[in-house]
Amino acid sequence: MKRIFRLPKRTIFFIAALVIAAIAIMISPQLRQSQQTIQPINQLYVFGDSLSDVGNVFRATGGQVPAPPYFEGRYSNGKVWVEELAAKLNLPIDRVQNFAWGGATTGRNGLNRVPGVLAQVETFIQNQPKINPQALFVIWAGANDYLFSTETPATSIENLNRSLQFLLQSGAKRLLVANLPDLGKLPSTRTTEVSQKLTNIALAYNQSLKTTLDQLQKPDVAIAELDIFDIYQTAINNSQQFGFTNVTTACLSSSANCDRFLFWDGIHPTTAAHKILGDFAFEQIKTAIESR
Repeated sequence: MKRIFRLPKRTIFFIAALVIAAIAIMISPQLRQSQQTIQPINQLYVFGDSLSDVGNVFRATGGQVPAPPYFEGRYSNGKVWVEELAAKLNLPIDRVQNFAWGGATTGRNGLNRVPGVLAQVETFIQNQPKINPQALFVIWAGANDYLFSTETPATSIENLNRSLQFLLQSGAKRLLVANLPDLGKLPSTRTTEVSQKLTNIALAYNQSLKTTLDQLQKPDVAIAELDIFDIYQTAINNSQQFGFTNVTTACLSSSANCDRFLFWDGIHPTTAAHKILGDFAFEQIKTAIESR
């Protein structure tokens, strides 16, 4: 009869300890990464133009602009995308600061003397002694640079890059930047002689923006890009995907159900479209943070 060989108990315990230690070493980086990515966003700062303005122009004009049927100072028929984003982030009103002004450009001076995004960011930093690393900073601007001004994509991107650099140098760790929709396919531009030119400008701007954001990426910074151009293009080419029946004309002044329209007026989306943008924005920033 063969004798069964058994290891001493001390040896077994020693081998088991080595195995456990090896497993701990392998999974500890993953645990550290998980701990870093679950930190919640606890503050939202918004910089931009009328697509994000929730009442700055309205209050400055004594409630005259934008007037009803525009919704409570929004350039739409209801709440806008950053409000949807704040709701999905479970942020109360006192944790959201919105510096966006209708008419803002990417530079310092917007239309009708409103502060452009660069001025919005500079003012914020001057009055903010310490940046909250768990805050999300949102920027969406650029359309007014081309619809109502004569800027070039290079100038607009330089303005935006400066704003982003200011935020990053001040300690911002989480940013969401939106690109431009097809400016040549808005209700106010689609049948004009500058339609194709505006489309080309939007494409050039978006390509430069992507390059800029790629260059700003760092291991300890989460920068997400919201591809507005693609979302609008999908809505226009496959309107049923988002439940729209009209993606070419404005719902304003009509008796139709505006929830079925992409556009509220000649430039701005309906609140139904804003909700879609807010949903996409939430997913983009969630992915960006979890990948860090």
